[in-house]
Parts: sequence; structure tokens; C-alpha cells
Amino acid sequence: MPTKAPIAIIPIISLLLSVTLWGILWYPLRVLESYGVPGLWTTLLFYGAALLVGLFVVLWQRQGVRGSWSVLLLLACASGWTNVAFILAIIEGNVIRIMLLFYLSPLWTVILARMILGEVLSRSAQFTILLAMIGAVIMLWDDQAGMPLPQDRADWLAITSGFSFALSNVLVRKIQDETLWVKTVFAWVGVVLLAIAWLVLGEYSWPTASNMVLTTAFIFGGLSMMAMTLLVLYGLTHMPAHRAAVILLFELVVAAVSAQILTDETVLLNEWLGGAVILLAGCFAAYRHVNDKTA
Repeated sequence: MPTKAPIAIIPIISLLLSVTLWGILWYPLRVLESYGVPGLWTTLLFYGAALLVGLFVVLWQRQGVRGSWSVLLLLACASGWTNVAFILAIIEGNVIRIMLLFYLSPLWTVILARMILGEVLSRSAQFTILLAMIGAVIMLWDDQAGMPLPQDRADWLAITSGFSFALSNVLVRKIQDETLWVKTVFAWVGVVLLAIAWLVLGEYSWPTASNMVLTTAFIFGGLSMMAMTLLVLYGLTHMPAHRAAVILLFELVVAAVSAQILTDETVLLNEWLGGAVILLAGCFAAYRHVNDKTA
């Protein structure tokens, strides 16, 4: 029925808003780094603030786990590794290689969605995934970076982060009976615990930033993480994982455009071309989702 179209569009809008925020997040991260807040500490501040709010909401509304403990714990581990490993990879490695390795995640999503959710890809879905991956490779490819195969620690962090991201997406889709806030809190717990463990084991010193900067990071990060995580989890809960994976690639386009606007960096022809291909694939995935819901 045509009246279902607005409802079908909501998950798409949710994912697009999420990747827009993720795509420009690099800028405040750079600003905080310049003020003396390293990446791991930023991760802990951002997700720690969000976790406090999430725990308050879950306890206040008396939302409990409805029987998916094992999946939720796996979601916490996957989410924790996704965020911490990606930040460390970006700090240590070649940015182009890291982004290319991380954004192999749609391929992992297709495989995991088939294994865990039983999602069977139609020919149009296979074409959409292939088109999106071609766009990502065109956009990120650099002859000097070499083939997108892991060669050192940063590369392995990036590729495992992308795999964990795909696993998180599929797990969110699997536990439909759990509330959005419960899934969100478990995802944040994983990030916070892993960040703390990494900081302790790595013997990281306290940030050199002022208390005002740390407080600002705590508040800004909490609000940002709540918005981005809730938006992406809502979208992932209400549409097939393989289609969501294509739309999530919009983050590359947002990052390129925001870099053009906020820095002196110039978006190259291959980045515009690759971004256009990703946009085409995303539009096709969104069209198929809405069409299926209104059929």
C-alpha cells in the first residue's frame, strides 16, 4: 500500500543522518587532539558520557534484557573492537589504506547476513553491493598505498575493525526483540571497557588538556554518540543488513565534502567519481527498500 512509504523512508533517513554526523566527526576529533586529548581518551570520554545517559534511561524505564544475553555480549565485544581498533588504526597507519580496508565491511555484512540471518541476496541486491564497493575502491584507491591487503598492525586493526562493524550491524538486526536502548547500552559498554583496558595496558598518561576542554569533550561527545548510535541502530533494526551496509557508505561522501569545506584539502576527480557511484548504489538500495515495503 502506498501509505506505507513514509514509514519505509524513516530507517533510510535515520541512517543518512547518522553517517552525516559520522562523516564530519573527524573535525572535532582533530580539534580535541590539538588541545591535548588523544584519540583513545576522546573515545572514552565520548562513549563514557553516552553510557551514563543510556544506563539512566534503561534503569528509569525499567528496560531489561529479554533473553538475548549471548548476542548482546557479542554485540558489546564487536562494537568495542570496531571503535577502538579503528581509532588506533587511523593514528598509526596510512589513512587511505585504513579507510579502504575498513570499508570492505559491506562484503563482510553480506557474508554474515547470509550465515546469521539467512538473508538471501537477489540479483539486484548483489548488483547494488558490487556497485557500492566499486565506488568505494574508486574513491579511496591510491597507487602508492598498494593493494588493500593487511601488511602491518595498523592494517590488521583496520580490517578487523571493518569486520567487527559488519558483525555489529548483523547482530543488531538479529535481536529484534530487544529494545533500542538496551542494544545501545551494550554497544557503549563494549567500547568503554575496551578503551579503559587499552589505556591501562598501554600505560597512557592523563590528557594534557585543561579541565574545561575535557568537560566540553565529555558533554559534546555524549550528545554526539547518543544521536549517532541511536540513529544507526534504529536504521539497522528496520531494514535488511545488506541494504543498510550500502547506505552507510555515504559516510565516505560526507567525509570528502566536509574535508573540502573545512580544510584546505581538495577533493580529487576519482573521489568525486567514486562518491557519485556510491550515491547511485545508495539511491538504488533505498528505492528497493521503499518499493518492497509498499508492494
